[in-house]
Amino acid sequence: MTLTDQILDFGRRARAAARQLRLCTTEQKNAGIRAMADELLAAETEILAANAQDLEKAKANGLSGAMLERLKLDSKRLAAMADGVRQVADLPDPVGEIIREWTRPNGLHIEKKRVPIGVIGIIYESRPNVTSDAAVLCLKTGNATILRGGSESIASNVAIAAALSRGCARAGLPAAAILLIPVTDREAVRILCGMDQFLDCIVPRGGKGLIEIVVEHARMPVIKHYDGICAMYVDKAADLAMAESLILNAKVQRPGVCNAIETVLVHSAVLETFAATAGRALLKNGVQLRCDDLSLAALAPFNNPQSAIRNPQSLTVPAKPEDYRTEFLDLILAIKVVDSLDAAIAHIEANGSHHSDCIITADESAASHFLAEVDSATVYWNASTRFTDGGEFGFGAEIGISTDKLHARGPMGLEELTTYKYLLRGTGQVRL
Repeated sequence: MTLTDQILDFGRRARAAARQLRLCTTEQKNAGIRAMADELLAAETEILAANAQDLEKAKANGLSGAMLERLKLDSKRLAAMADGVRQVADLPDPVGEIIREWTRPNGLHIEKKRVPIGVIGIIYESRPNVTSDAAVLCLKTGNATILRGGSESIASNVAIAAALSRGCARAGLPAAAILLIPVTDREAVRILCGMDQFLDCIVPRGGKGLIEIVVEHARMPVIKHYDGICAMYVDKAADLAMAESLILNAKVQRPGVCNAIETVLVHSAVLETFAATAGRALLKNGVQLRCDDLSLAALAPFNNPQSAIRNPQSLTVPAKPEDYRTEFLDLILAIKVVDSLDAAIAHIEANGSHHSDCIITADESAASHFLAEVDSATVYWNASTRFTDGGEFGFGAEIGISTDKLHARGPMGLEELTTYKYLLRGTGQVRL
C-alpha cells in the first residue's frame, strides 16, 4: 500500500469513527478517556524506552537544549500526562449544549446546538504530550483525529498512540477514533492537507516552516499560530520588584515554549531602576540581552564577567531590527526603551505575533488602555504570560494556542473543538 493509499484509508476509517462518536453519550466518552489514562500508565516502560530512543537520536542530530527539554518524558511527566487525561473526563461535555433557542411568530421552534466538528487532522513537531492532549480532547468532543507527529518524537508518539488506542478499544469506542500516521515523511503532510473529503479542519503545531506548508496546501480550514513573539511592557508606574519577578518567570522558567516572552519594553522613566533590578537578575540567570542603544548603556554596568565565563551567552549585546520580531525559544531577550504607553502598543502591533502580551503597571487607566488596544489572543495586566495555557485557564488539556480570529482564538479547549447546527421543529409551516 502506498503512503497516499494508507493515509486515504485513515481518512475513510476516521470519518466512519466520527459518525459513531457523534452518537456516544458523555458517560461512554468519559469511560474511554479514563481507560486511556490507565493504559498510559500501564505502558510506562514502553513509552519511556521509546522516548529514550528519540532523545538519543535528537542529541546526535544536534537538537538544542530547549528542544530536548520539550521532547523529554520521565515518570513524573507521564503521570502528569495521565492526570491531564483524567481531568478532561471530569470537565463538562460541551456537545449537546443548547447555545440559544427561540420560537418564531409562525410557531417554528429553532435551537442552536453545539455538535462535534467531525474529523480533525493535527500535525505537530517535537512534543510527545501533544499526542495525548489532542487525542483526549478530540474524543471528549466526539471528534475523530488523525495525528502526524514530527521525526524527533516518532517512537514516543507511536508508543503513546498505541496505549491510547488500547484504552479506546477497552471501553468499546471505535478504534479508528485515534489514528497516528507512523511515518514522518513531509509528503504525509501534503496528503493530509488535500483530504478535504475526510478532514473537516487541520491544526498545525510547530515551527513557522511547518505551518506555512500546511497553510499553502490545505483545502480545509486551518487553525494555527505562526509565532509566540510575546512582550512585556514595564510602564512608568510599574512596581519594579513585581516586574523583576514576572519577567524572570516569563523568560527563564521555560524559555522554549510559545508563551515565554521574547521582548521587554521599558518606559524611559524607569530604565535605570529596571536595569539594576530585572536587568541584573536576567543576566545572573544566564539570559543574553539584545538591547537598543539606551538599554545597552543602562545595562552595561551589570555585565558579570564571572557569569559570562560560566555562560558566555549572559551578556548585553546590540540588538538588530529583526531581534524584535524573533521567537528565540531560548535564554535570549530583546530589550527596547520607549517613551510612552502608546509607543509600547505601537511596537507590539508592528512586531508581535498577537499571542500573549502584558503590561506591568500600578496605573489602572494605563492598564485599561493596554488591555483594550493590544490586539492579541491573550492580554495581561500584572501577570506572567506563561499562564496562556489550556490547563491554567481551567480547560484541562489544550489542542494548541490559536492566534487566528476565526474560529478559535487563544488556548483551544473543548468548546473550540465543536461547531453548531440549527435544529428546527415545526407543525407543518410553509414559507409564503
